[in-house]
Amino acid sequence: MGVCQKKIAVHDLEVGMFVSDLDRPWHQTPFPIQGFHIRSQDDIRALVSHCKWVAIDIAESRDSVGLGEIGSSAFSSRRSRRGGGREELQLPPLRIKDPVTYQSVTTLKREMKASKKLLADATVELERLYDTFASEGFRNLRPVAAVVNKMVSSVIRQPDALLWLSRIQQHDDHVYRHALNTSVWALVCGRQLGLNEGLLNHLGLGCLLSQVGKTRLPSEMLSREGQYGPEEFALYRTYVAKGMEILEDSGLSRAVLSVVQGHRERHNGSGFPEGIRGDRIPLLAKVAGLAEFFESLIEPRESFAEPMTPAKAVALLYEMRNIEFQEDLVENFIQAIGVYPTGSLVELTDGQRGIVVSHSPKRRLWPRVMVMTDRHHAPLKSAKVVDLAKYNSSRAAAEALTIKECLAHGTGGLNPAAYGVSGEESRWSLGRLISR
Repeated sequence: MGVCQKKIAVHDLEVGMFVSDLDRPWHQTPFPIQGFHIRSQDDIRALVSHCKWVAIDIAESRDSVGLGEIGSSAFSSRRSRRGGGREELQLPPLRIKDPVTYQSVTTLKREMKASKKLLADATVELERLYDTFASEGFRNLRPVAAVVNKMVSSVIRQPDALLWLSRIQQHDDHVYRHALNTSVWALVCGRQLGLNEGLLNHLGLGCLLSQVGKTRLPSEMLSREGQYGPEEFALYRTYVAKGMEILEDSGLSRAVLSVVQGHRERHNGSGFPEGIRGDRIPLLAKVAGLAEFFESLIEPRESFAEPMTPAKAVALLYEMRNIEFQEDLVENFIQAIGVYPTGSLVELTDGQRGIVVSHSPKRRLWPRVMVMTDRHHAPLKSAKVVDLAKYNSSRAAAEALTIKECLAHGTGGLNPAAYGVSGEESRWSLGRLISR
């Protein structure tokens, strides 16, 4: 089934239409999400000021837009309906001192080979460290710091490799997995922001240590995280302070400790432990907090209901800009990970299903997808990687192949470890790379 698109002058746009393309490259506009529903006249005025015509997706246009849709109105004025009417706080844009512009210097294939062992080493060292914290024994942080240094180098070289592996690798302990995945999300965002290598090391180590206070909470509480009553939640909130107590004599830098201390603070002051807001929250803690929240939305938990799909989590983050998270930080995070982040299970418009391997910042709705089923959802004998941006570059809009929807974690027939990838796009076996 093709995408039904129509070219239209911006002055003819109406609220509810879905804008799928512009008359200029997306990265030359202030619109952070490629493809969005028009939600107000402010959105239309913003488009009029930058474009003469746009393409709208007829199938996606609708009278009303739900929270789960990938919308865009970062360029419009405040909306009181966002965030349930909670207070919004607007600050000047983030300013990164001497930002670094990173370029990918290696292929995904090559970096994944190196990242596989790195991720395994990180898991082992993190497990040892947290076990030591739980027993109140001596803590040697050098092995974990060394792993973080290698993680930073990997993300700088090629941001998708470590992110891919962390998304699909299974961990037995939720706390380890949560800390590790949070660190990877944060490093990918920090790279997008242009943080230098030293700051990225502080950020990564802070994220890995941000959960250490949970080792001093009752173990049965951790299996029900997010399902607490008022008294239990009050106890849960103490994990940040407990973590700072554990680390107070560790010799860690102030930057690392600021991540541990501030990763649960929120932009509008609704976080904990101190309820600080805005510019009082250190930048690295802001990045860590956003990454930790995003991971909590999408991570699978045995005792929980189905986790949110990455696409819906991205949409929810977008609704929380200038409420729980600073607006331009949210936008940078989305630009870094894409609308369909690496590791997202997706269904294409022709019915084929697969998993996102990587994405292009310039074509955020057209990532590279490893297709694992045919259009009838029957598993393929050999998976294939389709670069949607390349595939669609020479095709008319009606013949374009795009992502129809993001699928739930654990959707049947979508196990990337079971497939070897063949074809021109990729000649290596993901199944062999991620086998344990």
